Amino acid sequence: MVSLYVDADACPVKEETVRVAERHGLRVVMVSDGGLRPHPHPLVETVAVAQGADAADDWIADRIGPGDICVTNDIPLAARCLKFNAHALKPNGEPFTPDGIGMALAGREIARHRRETGAGGGGPPPFSKADRSRFLDRLETMVRAASRAASDG
Repeated sequence: MVSLYVDADACPVKEETVRVAERHGLRVVMVSDGGLRPHPHPLVETVAVAQGADAADDWIADRIGPGDICVTNDIPLAARCLKFNAHALKPNGEPFTPDGIGMALAGREIARHRRETGAGGGGPPPFSKADRSRFLDRLETMVRAASRAASDG
């Protein structure tokens, strides 16, 4: 069965993830390094990890499996999930893919270097209603495809 893992710190689509999971009867694991209230839905497990730079990422990467889905903006975490044949989806609905993850990691390093050298960068655009809608659509599509693959194999 497909599980949904949410890198929950500052994730703007937690409720949307729960709605999709409820439709399909899927387990949701919200992982945070603190400050996240337990979700009342019985399909949702809330995990608080020790505070640390990658504690939530490490927890998810240690447990995610083939066909599972991780909701995250974190590019290195997405890369780790893809290595386990899991799926990764940004809260704005943009999927991370095996073909594009190398470029995303490189772009992240370029942006980090620009910040360190004072060249700056504007950061991502504000989260919008269109992003939320796109996320719901893409998560639904990803869940259906992952569920079909799990039942086939």
